[in-house]
Amino acid sequence: MSAHRPIHPADPALLHLTDRQLIELIVELRTESREFGLLWPSAGPGETNLHGRRLVSLGNVPASTLINLLALLREFRRCRDARP
Repeated sequence: MSAHRPIHPADPALLHLTDRQLIELIVELRTESREFGLLWPSAGPGETNLHGRRLVSLGNVPASTLINLLALLREFRRCRDARP
């Protein structure tokens, strides 16, 4: 996962995500984003839409959005912590 190469919502790898894995990603997003004042109190695994995309209940965004948000937060933290 890289902030420079976001995951596309139709990436076939996302079809294999379980609810448990999505919950773990949501917990990680909540933890990582808290420092920046971003809160996701009602996030939870959502349904699978007609095109087979896994959704997360943040307003039913694709799971790729969750993963890409995590990548951006990690990249920001890495760059910030690398500064002298």
